[in-house]
Amino acid sequence: MSEQFQSPVGLRRWCTDSEKVPLEGYDLALLEDCENAYRLTAVASTEKIPQLVRSFSRYFPGEAFCILEYYPDPEVLTSTCQDSADKRPAPEVYYSPYLPAEEILQVLAPYLDRLIHDGFVGFGLANNRAGLEMFYSEEKVLTFFTDNHLRLCDFLTCNGISYSSDLSLPTDYGHDHVSLLGLPRKELPASLAAMCDSDLDSLNFCHELVELLDMYPVEEGLSFFLTRKEQSQVTDILEQNLFDDMAGNEFGGLLLDWSDFVSECENGFDGDLEEYRQALKIRDCIQYVIEAAPSELAGKIEKIVAEPDSGFRNILTDRRKRLDPPSLPGLRQERFWYHGVVRNQGTVLRRDLIRKGWFSS
Repeated sequence: MSEQFQSPVGLRRWCTDSEKVPLEGYDLALLEDCENAYRLTAVASTEKIPQLVRSFSRYFPGEAFCILEYYPDPEVLTSTCQDSADKRPAPEVYYSPYLPAEEILQVLAPYLDRLIHDGFVGFGLANNRAGLEMFYSEEKVLTFFTDNHLRLCDFLTCNGISYSSDLSLPTDYGHDHVSLLGLPRKELPASLAAMCDSDLDSLNFCHELVELLDMYPVEEGLSFFLTRKEQSQVTDILEQNLFDDMAGNEFGGLLLDWSDFVSECENGFDGDLEEYRQALKIRDCIQYVIEAAPSELAGKIEKIVAEPDSGFRNILTDRRKRLDPPSLPGLRQERFWYHGVVRNQGTVLRRDLIRKGWFSS
């Protein structure tokens, strides 16, 4: 029988809501456009989270990267925040570089209770090459992505989390998110009650983690999952050495880089022409994989980049002109990203375009 769910102190269920007692458990579902890849959603009491994190990390092949979500705007943290999608801002998301998983755990250890209990913080571990991710959201729900669901089902069962065909999540009930600073000391766990206010402030401890793990901000507009088989197929294609300057870059990272570049251009590109061209080469690399990959994988990648591609088309101007693209024998599709330049040009890019004679005809 499933145990009762013990919520972190930063997540407060409304007393007037349903009398139903929330229970621990997990369920699973196939990921769209992913052959044999699953999303497992789990509800686990706070005292089980540290052991789940440590145990899950053993599945990584040595390295992983850390994910951190928090709100850098102090106004969000100064008051209780009701769970309303139209009122709540989006958190900022940070990734660390790939590091030894044990090193990440050692860095997280003194922060773990704060990450678990603060109602405005989420964190996780992932390795895209291994097709593995674990994330504990600010909603205090565990989400796993894997192409080996049997192993993770066994993992959760061994850690006291049973399968539930009618799993209830904290988000199914009216609730508030509360920062650790917004709670009376007597309501904090003993390990946190002894800390000073500055140590309980998520602005401070999350910033410390960003610095310690050399984390960088990422856009969350692009969401995808590539299985180990798909990663292997992409690696085989890229090992043909047509993109030496991108050797060692993870393909999922290139997809995110392209999306980030489009977002930057929408707001105004501040780099020079060489940096602009380098970003276009990322899209060349993606296109090369699309045209060389099996049809199912190619279609999946096309769907992933469809939104940033559409956004980039919308901000191109002077499309009758073309920046000279590098030669890539075998590419069939016309590379629209070289037709025109982005409308919102920074001073340096515009200067380089003038020197190139872009505006002279």
